[in-house]
Amino acid sequence: MEQSQNKLGVMPVGKLLMVMSVPMMISMLIQALYNVVDSMFVARISEEALAAVGIAFPMQNVVTAIGVGTGVGITALVPASLGRGDRETAERAANAQNFLSLCYSLVFVVIGLAFSRLYYTMQTDEPAIIEAGVSYMRIVCVVSIGAFFGQGLEKLLVATGNSALSMICQATGAVLNIILDPLLIFGLGPIPAMGVAGAAVATVIGQIVAAALALFFNIKKNTAVRFRLKAMMPSAEILKSIFAVGIPSMLTVGLASVMSYCINQIFLAVSTTATAAFGIWLKLQSFGFMPVYGLNNGSIAILAYNRGAKKYDRVRATLKLALKIGISVSFLVMLFYMIATQPLLAMFSATENMYAIGTVAIRICALSLPLGACTVVLSSSFQSLGKPRNTLLVNMCRQLIILVPVAWLMSLTGDIRLIWSAFPIADGLTMIIAIVLSRRLMRNYAD
Repeated sequence: MEQSQNKLGVMPVGKLLMVMSVPMMISMLIQALYNVVDSMFVARISEEALAAVGIAFPMQNVVTAIGVGTGVGITALVPASLGRGDRETAERAANAQNFLSLCYSLVFVVIGLAFSRLYYTMQTDEPAIIEAGVSYMRIVCVVSIGAFFGQGLEKLLVATGNSALSMICQATGAVLNIILDPLLIFGLGPIPAMGVAGAAVATVIGQIVAAALALFFNIKKNTAVRFRLKAMMPSAEILKSIFAVGIPSMLTVGLASVMSYCINQIFLAVSTTATAAFGIWLKLQSFGFMPVYGLNNGSIAILAYNRGAKKYDRVRATLKLALKIGISVSFLVMLFYMIATQPLLAMFSATENMYAIGTVAIRICALSLPLGACTVVLSSSFQSLGKPRNTLLVNMCRQLIILVPVAWLMSLTGDIRLIWSAFPIADGLTMIIAIVLSRRLMRNYAD
């Protein structure tokens, strides 16, 4: 067994979780930072441009959902197989994800070319938003190959105990994106100003570079599995194993797209400023949760490996520590957002109306962060421990079944402040459901 895999089963849990998760936290914070920076530069174009990018978020999230879902399936299957000593299955799964990434990329070429304008005209009749949004969405969908391959290859590095290399890949792509954003949006010297389209080009370039670097590291540094062309075509058994975990994860992440679409419709009925404020919160929420997502990426491999090796004491210890860290970090982020609300809005070139709406929005929504952190950690543990349906159920409650109806009911009052309260309400109720499901599951791992 490779040394990178051995540490998953023998290194002290506290040290192991930090070794696996801290690099992922850093890389995902940098990734989230480029999302925030991207919106900051777009906001300098116009409020309509910011709204256009916000409306594109659900479709971008579909790309993320598919890539992450497949990657999570790989992250659960590969270390579990290695924990059982079944290297052949681990390698077949690793090769299958490349085939799947290629297929996904081709599908989104068609979606980007054929359906971008329809996607926007279904949601708004504002010409400035439609034109800016169509140019943005076409680029990020047609050139989604970097997103799909990057997600899969980076998750494979994590699955085989190489989270530091995954951090380098993600951070490189994100930093490149941050550098390219102002150059391509506003132009410099011979580089023409591309506006919103420039933000999209910067995004896909960063994704492609990150994916290329991840491929290099997997070929040169990842000794746990090997890439073989003959093994790229997946068997039905491998696909079943990947998607048993991956599809619930895809649906889980994809729920954010459905949620965003529904909430956008509620806010569009109020004003485009409210929609833009919602887009800002999504970026801040994503940034605030990135330490938790990084923690999850590290803990998934640990949980899956030790479940496969039947080291249940390490399973319990890992989950407890992940919960403590995730909730504590999210609480600190919540306090920061509530204190620094106006400076945060200033980063997005907020108008007076945006300050009025956004200040209330951020302070209310920030209350959901510690509650959501508990839910996110527990839902990820369900995937690693063979209960992906629990993950799907919990996230459906958090992002759709509870959140959207509550937001709609609050909108009937005509008070926009009450709509924002739907976020902490949904996270609080879902956290209770997740705790109940987790306690039932952990009985299987009692001494």
